[in-house]
Amino acid sequence: MDIKTEWKPLFWIIAIFSICFFLPIELPRVQGAVLESLYLVKWYAREHVLLCLVPAFFIAGAVAVFVSQAAVMKYLGPNAKKLLAYGVASVSGTILAVCSCTILPLFAGIYRMGAGLGPACAFLYSGPAINILAMVLTARILGPEMGIARAVGAVVFALIIGLLMHFFFRREEAEKAAAAPVMMEEEAGRPLWQTALYFAAMVGILVFANWGKTDQPTGLWHLIYTSKWYIAAGFSVALALMLATWFKLGFGRILLASLPAVLMAFLQPQHPELAFTFGVVGLSVLSNLKSTRDGEMGQWFDESWDFAKKILPLLLIGVLIAGVLLGRPGNEGLIPSAWVASLVGGNSFGANLFASVFGAFMYFATLTEVPILQGLLGAGMGKGPALALLLAGPALSLPNMLVIRSVMGTKKTAVFVLLVVIMATISGLIYGAIY
Repeated sequence: MDIKTEWKPLFWIIAIFSICFFLPIELPRVQGAVLESLYLVKWYAREHVLLCLVPAFFIAGAVAVFVSQAAVMKYLGPNAKKLLAYGVASVSGTILAVCSCTILPLFAGIYRMGAGLGPACAFLYSGPAINILAMVLTARILGPEMGIARAVGAVVFALIIGLLMHFFFRREEAEKAAAAPVMMEEEAGRPLWQTALYFAAMVGILVFANWGKTDQPTGLWHLIYTSKWYIAAGFSVALALMLATWFKLGFGRILLASLPAVLMAFLQPQHPELAFTFGVVGLSVLSNLKSTRDGEMGQWFDESWDFAKKILPLLLIGVLIAGVLLGRPGNEGLIPSAWVASLVGGNSFGANLFASVFGAFMYFATLTEVPILQGLLGAGMGKGPALALLLAGPALSLPNMLVIRSVMGTKKTAVFVLLVVIMATISGLIYGAIY
């Protein structure tokens, strides 16, 4: 046995044992923090895993199966036209109303298919950051100038972060581009418009199933919220028709697979998530039938499952850790919320930096950052730190970082997080000085 190689595992064994031995579990704050982590992971499992992540896994799997690598390399690869690649990636959030965790399977999918680091990172930031509903809600509740600053800042951030990531790792990107095979455009198995509609149906289900409630009792956004399950059901029917015809699964099998979901929608209309669950189960079973297992449907399920088993455990671990440290919105973790409020007053460099770092590690579900900030502003938070948190928070979280690291490595993840934090801090300082 080589003693030198055993020092590292010995150190970690001693460190973990010491933490367990001296764990101050008898302290009320520690007990509360543990409970908060369990509450948070329960809330996350109920509100985000089924409605957000499962559709995202299926979309990511579909990208791997139905989008050719040649197409990804042409539009997002390291040799793609920069204006097109960064332009598409930086405004993708206007279509995807997702949180920092839901974007991860989609990011992993395009990155694994050969997308350049810069466009992939621009997509990773813009997906949760550029959310039209969130921008409108921010302007309505926190003021139009904050809403405009958030919208402009998010688009600019996505572009700059993508370009800087490409610049910092340009040598690796050049090697990746040189090693990439020269690909001719593959013959599509079906017309492009069919593939586009197929993805549009899945994105529609993802977006409208997760459409957030607004504070206004009337208006377009409220109307969409009250009708969201009918809209999502319409996209589901469209997807079923596509699977029956374009994928040649037949109407009989589609009807049998969807029958439990339809029955549940009528029997339990007050719990639409149950119908959604049965729909997912039906699609999964349909993908694993003996007659479909070796075709496109089987490949689609395999790719989706591969993303799920790699990403979901890391996300749940990250949510548990975030819950222990920061608690749920409006509840206490190990770090008292009073400390946070006291550290983000004014417009100092420290206040903006702390707001950026706090936002980067805190988990914000889509739209929840707005009421949280409303409370912090009422407690004395400066407008500069508020914008810094808005620009860093929705795009990053501790669970998000753990998964990003598993996709593109520690160094690239650290640089990506630092870029978001630094740019959010600078933006907060500028905005705070103006207002």
